[in-house]
Amino acid sequence: MKKLRIALGIFAALSVWVLLSPGSMASRPAPGTIDGTPQSAMNTQQEIAVPPPPFSEDIYPCSACHADMEPNRERRELEDFHDDIVLDHDEENRWCLACHDAENRDMLHSAGGEPIDFEESYKLCGQCHGPKLKDWKAGIHGRRTGEWNGRKEYLLCAHCHDPHAPRFKSMEPEAAPQRPGIKK
Repeated sequence: MKKLRIALGIFAALSVWVLLSPGSMASRPAPGTIDGTPQSAMNTQQEIAVPPPPFSEDIYPCSACHADMEPNRERRELEDFHDDIVLDHDEENRWCLACHDAENRDMLHSAGGEPIDFEESYKLCGQCHGPKLKDWKAGIHGRRTGEWNGRKEYLLCAHCHDPHAPRFKSMEPEAAPQRPGIKK
């Protein structure tokens, strides 16, 4: 009987832990939020330390070339300088100016039109990829360095994913390693 009470106590404790753990129904963020933070506040908080984005050499600031250019909002195949960019990221519904700001080329913009710094591009990515953003903030997805209970530095999505074609190319797995002492 004592073992049954102990087992029931452990089961009850685990049930409460599972119910309140990240990802459970009880801990899911409210609609209109990202990781429990209202989406409108995501653009006003400087909450996450990141290194500078991995821009190609001599490409930023964008305004260096685009300052005197009138924005061309027409969806088209790019020529000249950006002809090496291949958009493979919901290309049926998106185009350059879905993310890049037409008026201030040194900024991105949210779906609602709010400006987003390149250093905070995770806010832009998180609009469509909310669960990945939550995992990234928790240190489950992507790379994070720093102190357990102190300052942390995260890599941006663009440090690992090409924002224009973010899916990793498939790879063939390597053969299993040979166990020591076994000869073929």
